[in-house]
Amino acid sequence: MRRGELTHEPHEEDSLSGPAEAARRPSGARLPDFFIVGQPKAGTTALYEMLRRHPGIYMPASKEPWFFAAELRERHPPRPEGIPGTLEEYRSLFEAARPDQLIGEASSLYLWSRTAAPAIAAVQPAARIIAILREPASMLRSLHLQFLQTYVETEADFRRALELESARRQGHQVPRHTYWPKVLLYSEHVRYVEQLNRYREVFGPDQMLVLIYDDFAADNEGTVRGVLRYLQTDETAPIEVMRANPTVGVRSQRLNELLHAVSVGHGPLSRSVKAAIKGLTPRRLRRNALYSAQRRVIYIDPVPVDERLMLELRRRFKHEVVALSEYMERDLVSLWGYEDVS
Repeated sequence: MRRGELTHEPHEEDSLSGPAEAARRPSGARLPDFFIVGQPKAGTTALYEMLRRHPGIYMPASKEPWFFAAELRERHPPRPEGIPGTLEEYRSLFEAARPDQLIGEASSLYLWSRTAAPAIAAVQPAARIIAILREPASMLRSLHLQFLQTYVETEADFRRALELESARRQGHQVPRHTYWPKVLLYSEHVRYVEQLNRYREVFGPDQMLVLIYDDFAADNEGTVRGVLRYLQTDETAPIEVMRANPTVGVRSQRLNELLHAVSVGHGPLSRSVKAAIKGLTPRRLRRNALYSAQRRVIYIDPVPVDERLMLELRRRFKHEVVALSEYMERDLVSLWGYEDVS
Protein backbone atom coordinates (compact mmCIF):
# COMPACT_ATOMS: atom_id res chain seq x y z
CA MET A 1 0.00 0.00 0.00
CA ARG A 2 1.28 3.50 -0.83
CA ARG A 3 2.03 5.98 1.90
CA GLY A 4 -1.07 8.08 2.52
CA GLU A 5 -3.72 5.56 1.49
CA LEU A 6 -6.54 4.83 3.89
CA THR A 7 -7.22 1.50 5.51
CA HIS A 8 -10.54 2.31 7.18
CA GLU A 9 -13.89 0.76 6.38
CA PRO A 10 -16.52 2.75 4.43
CA HIS A 11 -18.73 5.17 6.32
CA GLU A 12 -22.06 6.49 5.30
CA GLU A 13 -21.26 10.21 5.11
CA ASP A 14 -18.41 12.65 4.47
CA SER A 15 -19.41 15.59 6.63
CA LEU A 16 -17.93 18.89 7.76
CA SER A 17 -18.28 18.06 11.41
CA GLY A 18 -16.79 14.59 11.27
CA PRO A 19 -13.56 14.32 9.26
CA ALA A 20 -12.59 11.20 11.21
CA GLU A 21 -15.82 9.41 10.35
CA ALA A 22 -15.75 10.67 6.78
CA ALA A 23 -12.25 9.31 6.26
CA ARG A 24 -13.54 5.77 6.57
CA ARG A 25 -14.97 6.05 3.09
CA PRO A 26 -12.69 4.24 0.63
CA SER A 27 -10.68 6.47 -1.67
CA GLY A 28 -7.48 6.25 -3.67
CA ALA A 29 -6.63 9.88 -2.93
CA ARG A 30 -3.62 10.44 -0.72
CA LEU A 31 -3.46 12.30 2.55
CA PRO A 32 -0.41 13.97 4.12
CA ASP A 33 2.45 11.83 5.32
CA PHE A 34 3.48 14.53 7.80
CA PHE A 35 1.97 17.54 9.55
CA ILE A 36 3.65 20.69 10.84
CA VAL A 37 1.26 21.36 13.71
CA GLY A 38 2.71 24.59 15.16
CA GLN A 39 3.36 26.51 17.33
CA PRO A 40 2.39 29.85 15.72
CA LYS A 41 5.10 32.53 15.50
CA ALA A 42 7.79 29.90 15.98
CA GLY A 43 9.08 29.49 12.43
CA THR A 44 6.42 27.21 10.97
CA THR A 45 6.04 29.36 7.85
CA ALA A 46 9.77 29.39 7.16
CA LEU A 47 9.95 25.62 7.66
CA TYR A 48 6.97 25.12 5.35
CA GLU A 49 8.51 27.33 2.65
CA MET A 50 11.84 25.52 2.82
CA LEU A 51 10.34 22.03 2.78
CA ARG A 52 7.92 22.70 -0.08
CA ARG A 53 10.87 23.56 -2.31
CA HIS A 54 12.39 20.10 -1.79
CA PRO A 55 11.93 17.94 -4.92
CA GLY A 56 10.83 14.94 -2.88
CA ILE A 57 8.11 16.79 -0.95
CA TYR A 58 4.74 18.18 -1.98
CA MET A 59 2.98 20.79 0.12
CA PRO A 60 0.07 22.84 -1.24
CA ALA A 61 0.69 26.46 -2.21
CA SER A 62 -1.90 27.60 0.32
CA LYS A 63 -0.44 27.11 3.80
CA GLU A 64 -2.70 26.23 6.73
CA PRO A 65 -5.80 24.33 5.55
CA TRP A 66 -6.92 24.16 9.23
CA PHE A 67 -9.21 21.23 8.33
CA PHE A 68 -8.68 19.12 11.43
CA ALA A 69 -9.11 21.92 13.99
CA ALA A 70 -12.86 21.89 14.56
CA GLU A 71 -12.59 24.93 16.85
CA LEU A 72 -11.72 27.10 13.85
CA ARG A 73 -15.03 26.42 12.11
CA GLU A 74 -17.00 28.75 14.36
CA ARG A 75 -16.50 31.60 11.90
CA HIS A 76 -14.64 31.11 8.63
CA PRO A 77 -11.83 33.55 7.81
CA PRO A 78 -12.16 35.77 4.72
CA ARG A 79 -9.96 33.83 2.32
CA PRO A 80 -11.05 32.85 -1.20
CA GLU A 81 -10.43 29.14 -0.79
CA GLY A 82 -11.92 28.95 2.71
CA ILE A 83 -11.47 25.95 4.99
CA PRO A 84 -12.11 22.62 3.24
CA GLY A 85 -15.60 21.53 4.23
CA THR A 86 -15.27 17.82 3.48
CA LEU A 87 -12.49 15.28 3.42
CA GLU A 88 -12.80 15.09 -0.36
CA GLU A 89 -12.16 18.83 -0.60
CA TYR A 90 -9.21 18.42 1.74
CA ARG A 91 -7.79 15.56 -0.34
CA SER A 92 -8.04 17.71 -3.45
CA LEU A 93 -5.34 20.01 -2.03
CA PHE A 94 -2.79 17.24 -2.64
CA GLU A 95 -3.92 15.94 -6.03
CA ALA A 96 -0.89 17.41 -7.81
CA ALA A 97 1.60 15.41 -5.72
CA ARG A 98 3.68 12.88 -7.61
CA PRO A 99 3.64 9.25 -6.44
CA ASP A 100 7.29 9.49 -5.42
CA GLN A 101 6.79 12.58 -3.25
CA LEU A 102 6.01 12.81 0.44
CA ILE A 103 2.95 14.94 1.17
CA GLY A 104 2.83 17.43 4.00
CA GLU A 105 0.75 20.27 5.33
CA ALA A 106 1.32 23.01 7.89
CA SER A 107 -1.41 24.47 10.11
CA SER A 108 0.19 26.23 13.04
CA LEU A 109 -2.94 26.15 15.23
CA TYR A 110 -3.20 22.34 15.18
CA LEU A 111 -0.99 22.29 18.28
CA TRP A 112 -3.37 24.62 20.13
CA SER A 113 -6.44 22.71 18.95
CA ARG A 114 -7.93 20.11 21.28
CA THR A 115 -9.49 18.22 18.37
CA ALA A 116 -6.77 18.12 15.71
CA ALA A 117 -4.55 15.34 17.12
CA PRO A 118 -7.24 12.61 17.36
CA ALA A 119 -8.84 13.77 14.10
CA ILE A 120 -5.54 13.45 12.22
CA ALA A 121 -4.78 10.09 13.84
CA ALA A 122 -8.19 8.74 12.84
CA VAL A 123 -7.50 9.27 9.15
CA GLN A 124 -3.71 8.95 9.02
CA PRO A 125 -2.37 7.00 12.00
CA ALA A 126 1.07 6.60 10.41
CA ALA A 127 1.58 10.35 9.98
CA ARG A 128 4.66 12.03 11.35
CA ILE A 129 4.15 15.11 13.50
CA ILE A 130 6.48 18.12 13.64
CA ALA A 131 6.13 20.82 16.30
CA ILE A 132 8.24 23.92 16.92
CA LEU A 133 8.13 25.60 20.34
CA ARG A 134 9.18 29.12 21.32
CA GLU A 135 9.80 30.88 24.64
CA PRO A 136 6.30 31.79 25.95
CA ALA A 137 6.56 35.56 26.51
CA SER A 138 8.13 36.35 23.13
CA MET A 139 5.75 33.95 21.39
CA LEU A 140 2.67 35.60 22.90
CA ARG A 141 3.87 39.09 22.05
CA SER A 142 4.46 38.09 18.43
CA LEU A 143 1.14 36.26 18.33
CA HIS A 144 -0.71 39.35 19.55
CA LEU A 145 0.92 41.45 16.82
CA GLN A 146 0.05 38.80 14.24
CA PHE A 147 -3.58 38.72 15.38
CA LEU A 148 -3.76 42.51 15.06
CA GLN A 149 -2.34 42.29 11.56
CA THR A 150 -4.78 39.59 10.47
CA TYR A 151 -7.94 41.11 12.01
CA VAL A 152 -8.35 38.43 14.70
CA GLU A 153 -7.61 40.92 17.50
CA THR A 154 -8.66 44.58 17.84
CA GLU A 155 -7.13 45.46 21.21
CA ALA A 156 -3.80 47.04 20.30
CA ASP A 157 -2.46 47.16 23.86
CA PHE A 158 -0.83 43.81 24.62
CA ARG A 159 -1.34 44.02 28.37
CA ARG A 160 -4.99 44.94 27.96
CA ALA A 161 -5.50 42.08 25.46
CA LEU A 162 -4.15 39.64 28.04
CA GLU A 163 -6.38 41.11 30.74
CA LEU A 164 -9.46 40.62 28.56
CA GLU A 165 -9.09 36.84 28.64
CA SER A 166 -11.42 36.35 31.60
CA ALA A 167 -14.20 38.40 30.00
CA ARG A 168 -13.69 36.71 26.64
CA ARG A 169 -14.07 33.29 28.22
CA GLN A 170 -17.58 34.43 29.08
CA GLY A 171 -18.20 35.65 25.54
CA HIS A 172 -17.79 39.34 26.38
CA GLN A 173 -15.62 41.97 24.65
CA VAL A 174 -14.90 39.69 21.71
CA PRO A 175 -14.19 41.70 18.54
CA ARG A 176 -17.30 41.80 16.39
CA HIS A 177 -15.71 40.61 13.17
CA THR A 178 -13.03 38.28 14.55
CA TYR A 179 -13.29 34.89 12.91
CA TRP A 180 -11.50 32.92 15.66
CA PRO A 181 -12.78 34.07 19.08
CA LYS A 182 -11.26 31.13 20.97
CA VAL A 183 -7.67 31.86 19.95
CA LEU A 184 -7.85 35.18 21.81
CA LEU A 185 -7.52 33.21 25.06
CA TYR A 186 -3.78 33.74 25.00
CA SER A 187 -2.90 31.51 27.94
CA GLU A 188 -4.33 28.51 26.05
CA HIS A 189 -1.39 28.76 23.66
CA VAL A 190 1.09 28.12 26.50
CA ARG A 191 0.17 24.59 27.49
CA TYR A 192 3.19 22.96 25.90
CA VAL A 193 3.29 19.58 27.62
CA GLU A 194 -0.49 19.16 27.49
CA GLN A 195 -0.45 19.96 23.77
CA LEU A 196 2.40 17.58 23.01
CA ASN A 197 0.78 14.83 25.04
CA ARG A 198 -2.37 15.04 22.93
CA TYR A 199 -0.24 13.97 19.95
CA ARG A 200 1.90 11.53 21.88
CA GLU A 201 -1.17 9.67 23.11
CA VAL A 202 -2.37 8.90 19.58
CA PHE A 203 0.88 8.78 17.58
CA GLY A 204 3.55 7.73 20.08
CA PRO A 205 6.94 9.38 20.57
CA ASP A 206 8.59 7.80 17.52
CA GLN A 207 6.23 9.65 15.18
CA MET A 208 6.91 13.03 16.74
CA LEU A 209 9.69 15.54 16.20
CA VAL A 210 9.77 18.51 18.57
CA LEU A 211 11.99 21.41 17.55
CA ILE A 212 13.00 24.52 19.46
CA TYR A 213 12.65 27.88 17.72
CA ASP A 214 16.05 29.09 18.93
CA ASP A 215 17.81 26.19 17.17
CA PHE A 216 15.91 26.83 13.96
CA ALA A 217 16.63 30.58 14.06
CA ALA A 218 20.33 29.93 14.68
CA ASP A 219 20.72 27.29 11.95
CA ASN A 220 17.87 27.14 9.46
CA GLU A 221 19.62 24.84 7.04
CA GLY A 222 20.89 22.42 9.67
CA THR A 223 17.47 22.17 11.28
CA VAL A 224 15.76 21.52 7.95
CA ARG A 225 18.26 18.79 7.06
CA GLY A 226 17.46 17.18 10.40
CA VAL A 227 13.76 17.31 9.50
CA LEU A 228 14.52 15.68 6.15
CA ARG A 229 16.35 12.86 7.93
CA TYR A 230 13.38 12.42 10.23
CA LEU A 231 11.07 12.24 7.19
CA GLN A 232 13.45 9.73 5.59
CA THR A 233 13.88 11.69 2.38
CA ASP A 234 16.94 13.07 0.60
CA GLU A 235 18.72 15.42 3.00
CA THR A 236 21.45 16.31 0.48
CA ALA A 237 19.18 18.32 -1.83
CA PRO A 238 19.90 22.06 -2.04
CA ILE A 239 18.03 24.10 0.58
CA GLU A 240 16.93 27.69 0.10
CA VAL A 241 17.30 29.37 3.48
CA MET A 242 14.58 31.86 4.30
CA ARG A 243 12.84 33.57 7.16
CA ALA A 244 9.16 34.21 6.59
CA ASN A 245 6.42 36.27 8.22
CA PRO A 246 8.37 38.97 10.07
CA THR A 247 6.55 40.46 13.05
CA VAL A 248 5.18 43.92 12.35
CA GLY A 249 3.12 46.47 14.22
CA VAL A 250 -0.09 48.17 13.10
CA ARG A 251 0.05 51.95 12.77
CA SER A 252 -3.72 52.40 13.08
CA GLN A 253 -5.96 49.55 14.14
CA ARG A 254 -9.02 51.46 12.91
CA LEU A 255 -7.46 52.00 9.48
CA ASN A 256 -6.41 48.36 9.36
CA GLU A 257 -9.97 47.26 10.13
CA LEU A 258 -11.39 49.67 7.53
CA LEU A 259 -9.15 48.30 4.80
CA HIS A 260 -10.11 44.78 5.87
CA ALA A 261 -13.81 45.66 5.85
CA VAL A 262 -13.53 46.97 2.29
CA SER A 263 -11.60 43.88 1.20
CA VAL A 264 -14.12 41.38 2.62
CA GLY A 265 -17.30 43.40 2.30
CA HIS A 266 -18.50 44.20 5.85
CA GLY A 267 -21.55 46.43 5.53
CA PRO A 268 -23.41 47.86 2.50
CA LEU A 269 -20.94 50.69 1.83
CA SER A 270 -17.89 48.42 1.83
CA ARG A 271 -19.68 45.89 -0.36
CA SER A 272 -20.48 48.64 -2.86
CA VAL A 273 -16.88 49.86 -2.89
CA LYS A 274 -15.61 46.31 -3.24
CA ALA A 275 -18.00 45.60 -6.12
CA ALA A 276 -16.88 48.73 -7.95
CA ILE A 277 -13.19 47.89 -7.51
CA LYS A 278 -13.81 44.28 -8.50
CA GLY A 279 -15.48 45.36 -11.72
CA LEU A 280 -12.55 47.53 -12.73
CA THR A 281 -9.49 45.49 -11.75
CA PRO A 282 -8.33 41.87 -12.06
CA ARG A 283 -8.16 39.80 -8.86
CA ARG A 284 -4.35 39.64 -8.84
CA LEU A 285 -4.04 43.41 -9.12
CA ARG A 286 -6.64 43.92 -6.39
CA ARG A 287 -4.71 41.62 -4.07
CA ASN A 288 -1.38 43.28 -4.85
CA ALA A 289 -2.89 46.73 -4.31
CA LEU A 290 -4.27 45.64 -0.94
CA TYR A 291 -0.91 44.28 0.20
CA SER A 292 0.86 47.41 -1.06
CA ALA A 293 -1.53 49.66 0.86
CA GLN A 294 -1.01 47.63 4.00
CA ARG A 295 2.77 47.84 3.73
CA ARG A 296 2.86 51.59 3.02
CA VAL A 297 0.09 52.92 5.21
CA ILE A 298 -0.69 50.45 8.00
CA TYR A 299 2.26 48.30 8.98
CA ILE A 300 5.18 49.67 10.97
CA ASP A 301 8.01 48.25 13.04
CA PRO A 302 6.71 46.74 16.30
CA VAL A 303 6.54 48.96 19.35
CA PRO A 304 9.39 48.45 21.84
CA VAL A 305 9.04 45.49 24.14
CA ASP A 306 7.47 46.22 27.54
CA GLU A 307 10.15 44.51 29.62
CA ARG A 308 8.09 44.75 32.79
CA LEU A 309 5.19 42.90 31.15
CA MET A 310 7.55 40.33 29.64
CA LEU A 311 8.98 39.60 33.09
CA GLU A 312 5.44 39.17 34.45
CA LEU A 313 4.72 36.67 31.69
CA ARG A 314 7.92 34.75 32.39
CA ARG A 315 6.95 34.47 36.03
CA ARG A 316 3.46 33.36 35.05
CA PHE A 317 4.65 30.67 32.66
CA LYS A 318 7.87 29.48 34.31
CA HIS A 319 6.15 26.29 35.43
CA GLU A 320 5.40 25.50 31.77
CA VAL A 321 9.07 25.95 30.85
CA VAL A 322 10.17 23.73 33.74
CA ALA A 323 7.65 21.04 32.76
CA LEU A 324 8.71 21.20 29.11
CA SER A 325 12.37 20.92 30.10
CA GLU A 326 11.58 17.70 31.95
CA TYR A 327 9.42 16.44 29.09
CA MET A 328 12.12 17.02 26.48
CA GLU A 329 15.02 16.20 28.82
CA ARG A 330 16.63 19.49 27.84
CA ASP A 331 17.47 22.56 29.92
CA LEU A 332 15.11 25.12 28.42
CA VAL A 333 15.08 27.04 31.71
CA SER A 334 18.65 28.18 31.01
CA LEU A 335 18.21 28.47 27.25
CA TRP A 336 15.24 30.81 27.64
CA GLY A 337 16.70 32.77 30.57
CA TYR A 338 14.34 31.60 33.31
CA GLU A 339 16.98 30.73 35.93
CA ASP A 340 16.53 33.98 37.86
CA VAL A 341 12.80 34.30 37.29
CA SER A 342 10.90 33.80 40.53
